[in-house]
Amino acid sequence: MAQSIADRRDQDFVLHEMLSVADLAKHEDFQDFNKKTVDMVITEARNLAIKEVLPTQKEGDEHGCTLNNGKVTIPECFRKPFKLFCEGEWIAMCDDPEYGGQGMPKVLSIAAGEMFTGANCAFMMYPGLTHGAGKIVEEFGSEAQKKKYLKNLYTGKWAGTMCLTEPEAGSDVGALTTTAKKNDDGTYSIAGNKIFISGGDHDLTENIIHPVLARIEGAPAGTKGISLFLVPKFKINDDGTPGESNDVVCTGLEEKMGIHGNATAALAFGSKGNCIGELIGEENKGMRAMFIMMNEARLGVGMQGFGFATTSYINSVNYAKERVQGVNLMNMFDADPKPVAIINHPDVKRQLLSMKANVDGMRTLLYYTGFLFDKAKTAATPEEKEKWEGLIELLTPVVKSYCTDRSFEVCAQGIQIYGGYGFIKEYPQEQLLRDCKITSIYEGTNGIQAMDLLGRKLGLKKGKPFMDLLGEMNKTVAAAKEIEGLEAMADILQNAINKLGEVAMYMGATAMSANVLHAFASALPFLDATGDVCMAWVELWRAVVAAPKIAKAKKKDVAFYQGQVKTAEYFLSFIIPATLGKMEAIKSNITAIMDMPDDAFAG
Repeated sequence: MAQSIADRRDQDFVLHEMLSVADLAKHEDFQDFNKKTVDMVITEARNLAIKEVLPTQKEGDEHGCTLNNGKVTIPECFRKPFKLFCEGEWIAMCDDPEYGGQGMPKVLSIAAGEMFTGANCAFMMYPGLTHGAGKIVEEFGSEAQKKKYLKNLYTGKWAGTMCLTEPEAGSDVGALTTTAKKNDDGTYSIAGNKIFISGGDHDLTENIIHPVLARIEGAPAGTKGISLFLVPKFKINDDGTPGESNDVVCTGLEEKMGIHGNATAALAFGSKGNCIGELIGEENKGMRAMFIMMNEARLGVGMQGFGFATTSYINSVNYAKERVQGVNLMNMFDADPKPVAIINHPDVKRQLLSMKANVDGMRTLLYYTGFLFDKAKTAATPEEKEKWEGLIELLTPVVKSYCTDRSFEVCAQGIQIYGGYGFIKEYPQEQLLRDCKITSIYEGTNGIQAMDLLGRKLGLKKGKPFMDLLGEMNKTVAAAKEIEGLEAMADILQNAINKLGEVAMYMGATAMSANVLHAFASALPFLDATGDVCMAWVELWRAVVAAPKIAKAKKKDVAFYQGQVKTAEYFLSFIIPATLGKMEAIKSNITAIMDMPDDAFAG
């Protein structure tokens, strides 16, 4: 059975029929990206993903990365696709062509990214982190730093990382101990250790640029005293070429559950007292700069999880249509019942529909969030721009947390569809599950994303982004009520929207009261409920677009459009009732979690 990636037909549906992304070409910033160009970009990305990146997924997992005599070697099979990836200018898809970018809309880069991450996420982490490092330079670097670093990063000549975590400072970044001592020439001597650094060391590029969080001597404690520095693996000569070692040493590679093709390193900076870094941005303002990269990474991690899920789903559909086993229950008492493909079995079909609902919904939510960047960029007024940017901020923790949790569920179902074959390494499903798990942990665990939603995003601008989101949902409800056959689903979503508003008000008030700990104990269930309602919204939105087209659709599209309506019906009728129960539970002021004595837990 051939392994594949993203559903191209559904990508086109979201891009062109739901979001009408080609209309962006009316704006001068995106005038080159008409429908023909959009389709060409997706086709080229798909070709590269399937022909060059996907074949490295299994080999990269089995080979992994090695550390010998201080040198890290990545899987050999990564070299050709990385070269092609860089030549195609895929690293900086949305960025300025002056620095090696393509200047394309964000939503288009999301669609291309789905295929690349679905083909091999471990491989994609190298260019992904490289882009994030470049974005920091673009946003906060001096003109000299941009000239020195930016094009080399955006073209993949050099790689980049993100160095936050330390042995005693994981999610609590403010507890870091890495130091920076200012030198007479304006540079800084860096000393400290970082762990869990994705792509931290490798031989894929001639240099690696590490954005490193450190505290300048005498700076305030906590996050208020953190600065950000650019620390190259090799010092950079006056002519821009890599020079001598910059005293950045890989002290070990993590033995991980998954993503074996990515070199997750422990790094020692300045163990010989000779590590030099450049301050980027202002002193003691490092977290502001790093959050540029972290927020981009959080959306990227949501995409990573989704990439695993969409690949697992496509594999499962293909397998279920080809795997013949058992007889149709309707024919089981026939004299000679014929075996059928397992897609005919009710429980398998239920699982496939659950997978499809999650994958379709996540694709729409991710593309929509990417599209918000483009809407903000092309906004006609400051008020409109502020609205779209507020929605981005609100949706970022939801996309990161909800999509990665649901993606892991989809990958688990993907193993279940294959049965015993799904559990063995001969087939791709078990690797997708292993690789997917990290997405709910890094760039801020999903519990931290829930705290961000409740503690910061819910009350942002006095709650305006949250109300704007509910307003967008209500527009879809109104449209659905005008379409025959969608009225009942519209009523279900309307009820869920109203309930979410009530729960949000309750959670916000509780978080500002003496019961604040009880509120945060329910933060992740609240985020999950928010995600469920967002998914119900985009599922109904899909049905609103599809339902009127069924009668006049070409024969090959009829089932596709019918599928949108049935998927929405499944999610709204089967999932949302449980979500309503979850929201009622959240409102019931559960105190058992925080009242539980620590000593009552085992051990």
